[in-house]
Amino acid sequence: MREAVPHTRGVGRPPRLSLDAIITAAARILQAEGLEKLSMRRLANELSSTPMAIYHHVRDKDELLVHVLESQARIMPRPEFPADNRERLVAASILLYDLLAERPWIVEVLTGDDLIAPSALWIVEVMIEAAVAHGNTVEEAVFIYRTIWFYIVGNLIIRVTSTRRRTRTGTVHQDEVVARLTPDTHPRLVEVAGRWAELNTRQTHRQGLTAIVNGLMPARRPA
Repeated sequence: MREAVPHTRGVGRPPRLSLDAIITAAARILQAEGLEKLSMRRLANELSSTPMAIYHHVRDKDELLVHVLESQARIMPRPEFPADNRERLVAASILLYDLLAERPWIVEVLTGDDLIAPSALWIVEVMIEAAVAHGNTVEEAVFIYRTIWFYIVGNLIIRVTSTRRRTRTGTVHQDEVVARLTPDTHPRLVEVAGRWAELNTRQTHRQGLTAIVNGLMPARRPA
């Protein structure tokens, strides 16, 4: 590898950019501030450059996001999964959840735009293959995957939104509503009203995903 040669630039000229530098800076903004804060102008400021310089490397924001998604997909771990079909599907589902929980902006991208990183589809293949190997048709396997995907996305969107609101205001409107209920109309909710916030912030996705997989793919009965 050739050693980088430092160079000076003329006064007022923006620094020379590379696509890798742009992707790294965009990922940094997305992780720290979320999707809505990423713009070409915000990115240019982060890079001490200009939006026009960025457009020399990417056509628009969508193309930039695809590049960032691809870069993240390539660094995500690919562990060995269990041989048992249901255990493999549970493990892959939990891994997918945990990876997205670490990068909540990806959920915003995937649910807000028709964008996808081809390098990330390997985990979808693992999940569908596990369902097929358990005895489902490909169509049934896709249904199983989509059911799991909707649970993961819904769980993370609610969790991220709730966390942001708690951080900003210290409370969530739903908690206040439950706290005002009376035992005459909502006896069970009143019973847990004092723990409502704690119960709603528990990390239960492992149990939830396991229950979903076991429900969608019950143990195979011997012939």
